Amino acid sequence: MRSALTALLLLLAMLMAPAVCSAHLFKHHARRYVQVYVKTPYLELHTGPGRGYPVFDVVPRGESVTVLFRRTQWLKVRTRRGAEGWASEDDMLQTVLADGRALPLHIGNRAGFTSHRFEAGAFAGVYGGANLVSAYTSLSFNPQLAVEASVGQILGRYSNGVTADIGLTHVPMPQWRLSPFLMLGLGVLHVEPKATLVQPANRTEQTAYVGGGFRYYIGRSFFLRAEYKTHVVITTQNRNQVEDEWKLGFAVFF
Repeated sequence: MRSALTALLLLLAMLMAPAVCSAHLFKHHARRYVQVYVKTPYLELHTGPGRGYPVFDVVPRGESVTVLFRRTQWLKVRTRRGAEGWASEDDMLQTVLADGRALPLHIGNRAGFTSHRFEAGAFAGVYGGANLVSAYTSLSFNPQLAVEASVGQILGRYSNGVTADIGLTHVPMPQWRLSPFLMLGLGVLHVEPKATLVQPANRTEQTAYVGGGFRYYIGRSFFLRAEYKTHVVITTQNRNQVEDEWKLGFAVFF
């Protein structure tokens, strides 16, 4: 049980990683934020990351803003006067660096699909013959290697359960629109049998898995993802079980 708890704590840490790390995406190696200059007549700043949030300030042409971090298609910036607000990706693409180059925003296009930092998505599928709904998040070390964490709810005829995995994913050809990937990792499986005349005990087992799949770029920051895993369930009676998992869903990169 202690090993299962440890795995769940590691999973929680992975799920929190995008929120912790996103503030550093636009820092230079010297821990300085990126500064860009407005080239259009003005840059609108919203109170939040969306068109539904009101515009509270504008930055005139020629002034600079400091890019703090991004959230999907919105970037949080700080003006020279110290005001902080949100600018859209489309507007920020019209800004330039100090040397005149455009701000390198690769997220939201094919270049971003090839090389990005974070992913998140939701799936529907089958685990060991039972219905499965799940979600995952991913942190990339480089375009070909990432660490992923996923959680799923298993809805079976005779029992329900929860599965949690953490492992590595390798994408050999990240530049392909339809690109395959391989997976390897560990996890936990918690099963709760449904009520019968003789109520069996709930159980939590450690698992290991290998798998693979395909991802297909749709557009903007969205893609389809299909995957298959073979799970080895390590039981307390040393009678290992093998369970297959199939699932298909949508994901977003940022």
